[in-house]
Amino acid sequence: MAKEKEGTLLVVDDNRSILAAVQLLMGNYFARVVTLPSPNQLLTTLRREPVDVILLDMNFSAGINTGNEGFYWLQEIHRNYPDIKVVLFTAYADIDLAVRAMRDGAVDFVVKPWDNERLVAALQGAYNLSRSQREVKQLKEIKRELTNEEPMFWGTSPAMARIRELVEKVAATDANILITGENGTGKEMLAREIHRRSARRRELMVPVDMGALPETLFESELFGHVKGAFTDARADRAGKFEVANHGTLFLDEIGNLPPHLQSKLLTALQSGRIFRVGSNTPVTVDIRLISATNRDLYKMVEQGAFREDLLYRINTIHIDLPPLRQRREDILPLAGEFLHRYAARYAKHIDGFDAEAAREMEAYPWAGNIRELQHTVEKAVILCDGPMITPSTLLLRPTEAPSPAESDVTTLDEMERSMIARAMERCGGNMTEVARQLGITRQTLYNKIKRYGL
Repeated sequence: MAKEKEGTLLVVDDNRSILAAVQLLMGNYFARVVTLPSPNQLLTTLRREPVDVILLDMNFSAGINTGNEGFYWLQEIHRNYPDIKVVLFTAYADIDLAVRAMRDGAVDFVVKPWDNERLVAALQGAYNLSRSQREVKQLKEIKRELTNEEPMFWGTSPAMARIRELVEKVAATDANILITGENGTGKEMLAREIHRRSARRRELMVPVDMGALPETLFESELFGHVKGAFTDARADRAGKFEVANHGTLFLDEIGNLPPHLQSKLLTALQSGRIFRVGSNTPVTVDIRLISATNRDLYKMVEQGAFREDLLYRINTIHIDLPPLRQRREDILPLAGEFLHRYAARYAKHIDGFDAEAAREMEAYPWAGNIRELQHTVEKAVILCDGPMITPSTLLLRPTEAPSPAESDVTTLDEMERSMIARAMERCGGNMTEVARQLGITRQTLYNKIKRYGL
């Protein structure tokens, strides 16, 4: 079955024979091909015609072959219609013109007399880029409408006051930021707060869980792919870098990225360009990078498990979030925030925590940090039938856990949670090793960590 033709191509050239030849050729690939023998009506035509790609000659005045006319009209197109992709056309194979054309925003450069396959590839590539970027824009609008971000809870502890002061200084810059801290300390929430305070706040913050991303999908997820790049690539797809363009890319659990993929990430960050899988056309991206991990990246560098040059690239500013047990003055206010949220969600009329429940929460170690506290309060709200939450609805585990031999764990869920918690402590937060020791996949491990609030 023949592929349905899409898009509108505008060809601007003072040679009518060339216009006729290109129109005949490209009519097989574009839904519409419009021609102009002079650029003087170019902007008028663009106001009237929805155009995706322009093939623009570089010289129109007899005896003048500098290409300046082409560059002038290229600038006018970008100034008035920045989403339209331009391929430049010239009879003079001048590499300097090619370099300048690409620098000034042309997506490609074709020399006359042209090779049909080369011309078709250049114009189709330009159209695919135009369509992909349009889809990215639409996706951003949809995500923006659906996003319901939770506000940052700073608390009153001195440690969080220092972090807040640092965030106020660096958020407005484009400095790359590395956030470290135990699981559940609120690394993604802090990343969202930094994005919210930045000059990029009107664009998206796009999160990527590097720990749950299969190695085989790394390039496709981050850089995108073109149709036919691999078996399941049934259509062009933008990657996370493109979706985050002009916004913030948040790479969570970056310490879990294998060394052979670290180099590909570093190349993209250094060059500011990515290549979709199956494509040789570079896509320029402008992102602010925030990364997070619960691992010691400096120790990993010493062990050869993390690239030193990548660490320096992502670590312009380092923010270490303290565990909840080191900011106990924030436990009850934070629990109050969660109580208010979940009481509204489940239509419960609950006034607060009774004195004994408050004492238990303040004394509890909160190994799962804020995430565990949040899940505990949600569960308590669901179970609570009165005006106050009591220890019987909090259901906190004993702080002095018995040894496995003496354990009185009575449910499989509690046994599994205990096993995962001990493995995480034993492996120092190395999730790959935790999953290996437990005999499960990393994705299954992450699902269970979220389920148990670890």
